[in-house]
Amino acid sequence: MTAIAIVGAGLIGRSWAIVFARAGLSVRVWDPDPDVLERLPADIAAMIDDAGADPAVADQVTAIPTLAEALDGAEWVQENGPEKLEVKRALFADIDRLAAPGAILASSSSALMPSAWSEGLAGAARCLVAHPVNPPHLVPVVELCPSARTAPEAMDRAEALFRDVGQVPARLNHEIGGFVLNRLQAVLLAESLRLVSEGVISVKGLDDTVRHGLGRRWAFMGPLETILLNAPDGVPDYMRRYGPMLAALTDGAARGEAFTEDAGGIVAEAFPGTLIRDRQDWRDRELAALDRHLRSRIERNN
Repeated sequence: MTAIAIVGAGLIGRSWAIVFARAGLSVRVWDPDPDVLERLPADIAAMIDDAGADPAVADQVTAIPTLAEALDGAEWVQENGPEKLEVKRALFADIDRLAAPGAILASSSSALMPSAWSEGLAGAARCLVAHPVNPPHLVPVVELCPSARTAPEAMDRAEALFRDVGQVPARLNHEIGGFVLNRLQAVLLAESLRLVSEGVISVKGLDDTVRHGLGRRWAFMGPLETILLNAPDGVPDYMRRYGPMLAALTDGAARGEAFTEDAGGIVAEAFPGTLIRDRQDWRDRELAALDRHLRSRIERNN
């Protein structure tokens, strides 16, 4: 049985613990804050209950008081520390020193490329980013990003592990800022903010366009398969029909200038009195229901 070490027991770390535990793996969790570790069993139990998972999953997760004990014998390490380069470098120096030589060392970083924090490590060849979507126990895709020093064998093992635990690995061939998901998200969000700021559409209208339009298709197929199916003769036909029009729209699309305080204020005003934590809990319940539905359809179609 593969032993998993989770370093950092915040929201993402706890969610990763559930991903690995529900696959039957032994999960050891360490956090530098003793209070976080003390709350871990209750937090894990609550997340499992909200997700509608088997309560016995919690039995696979153990809080460990020291980093060395958590790493002892682990074959996979999933780090979830702060998005601060110097903090991550120092943390991975300890992890690389303490972890077994054959262990893969992965970071959940959403912004820091693996070359930035693995530079100078003796074990840089076993380091990579495994970037989830929040929360990973409800949204299965995980971006696997190597540095130039990451061994192909480490990427192969990472891809195999995440498939085995029910996630959907998206393997990058080389590192790039923001990886893939955040680069796609940034472009869509910039144009969304611009359209709302210019009064083209309301915040609700914009969200409804994605929620009940693009999002309906994107829940089960990506944008590239979408264009394959949106022209009678496939992608070449689509490019001939729609390429020039879409290229013109893209040339005038919003970029970094769209991310302003004024735009943020317009969005915030559309959600008066929203209790963020309550809305996050609602989101997670909806994601859990959608995840169960989509997984059941995949199982039926296989």
